Amino acid sequence: MVNNAISVDREKHGGADLNANGVFPVERKFRFDRKERLKAQSAIRAVFRRGKRFGCKGAKLFALPNDLAYSRVCFTFSRGFGNAVERNRARRLGREAYRLLRPKGGHDLVLLVYPETGTVLANRVRQLEFLFSKAGLLE
Repeated sequence: MVNNAISVDREKHGGADLNANGVFPVERKFRFDRKERLKAQSAIRAVFRRGKRFGCKGAKLFALPNDLAYSRVCFTFSRGFGNAVERNRARRLGREAYRLLRPKGGHDLVLLVYPETGTVLANRVRQLEFLFSKAGLLE
């Protein structure tokens, strides 16, 4: 028996069925894959040293071209950014804002966030949109 709430959700998701975990599948273009995360310490250092810098209130973006078809991103925080809970929330908001904006491929990006930045998704999206447009990464 199909619940009305599920049938309404199914309509929103193009008639897709629930997967084994009981959730609707996410389209690939909206995912934030692991390959898009910049994790190697040597690569992060290279972006800090050789990348171009773009700043706005509360954040700074470092961008370095890479040879990949997609961009990789790392979120880092200045000293004194608060406790682990605040840093993790800021990191989640940053990932979500990045996922929504999707800059052009072919860059390694490091976003340095400062403590005075709020923890509201709309603010983070505006901040990243400004930085990406300043860097010429938006299409």
